[in-house]
Amino acid sequence: MTRRHRKTSLIPPLWLMTDERVEGDALLAAAERMPKGQGGIILRHYRSDPKTRRTLFEAIARIARRRRLILVLAGNSARAAAWKADGWHGRSARQAVRPMLHSAPAHNALEILAAERAGADFILLSPLFPTRSHPGGRALGRVAFARLARDAKVPVMALGGVNRTHRRVLASIGAAGWAAIDGLAAPDRRA
Repeated sequence: MTRRHRKTSLIPPLWLMTDERVEGDALLAAAERMPKGQGGIILRHYRSDPKTRRTLFEAIARIARRRRLILVLAGNSARAAAWKADGWHGRSARQAVRPMLHSAPAHNALEILAAERAGADFILLSPLFPTRSHPGGRALGRVAFARLARDAKVPVMALGGVNRTHRRVLASIGAAGWAAIDGLAAPDRRA
């Protein structure tokens, strides 16, 4: 088995995405609710000032270590490695100084192809359904998502308006798992 296949087999099916719209305490509570050893967290917070972003990363990292969750930092692989993240999320093809997971966002077939060429281990394809984080945005819907997921060469996670009630639907359209902001960060949400 190649190193790439070993790394890809470690990708959990559940991902909490961070977003500035969700208060820090709510994000930390959502991280605490993630199933132990069965999920990951992607820290985005692109618009946060560097000190606030780093402080939030460290708080989430403590939870991730205790709950055996994978922690991915959005941005470049160098910063993710420096912060001791388990991977990085972004379109960059630059390789890290150590083995790390690489997730990439995609919204269409061209972006999936670019993510595959950049060496992404998995793709977050969005939006599957209408979502509060992108009001008025056009959703892919089940049929388009299924076609894109079927043609992808790496695992595809569904993102956008997804929550735990969609598990059966996700399996039927080829999603390897799912990621959410509101679907996991709302106080009454459990994975």
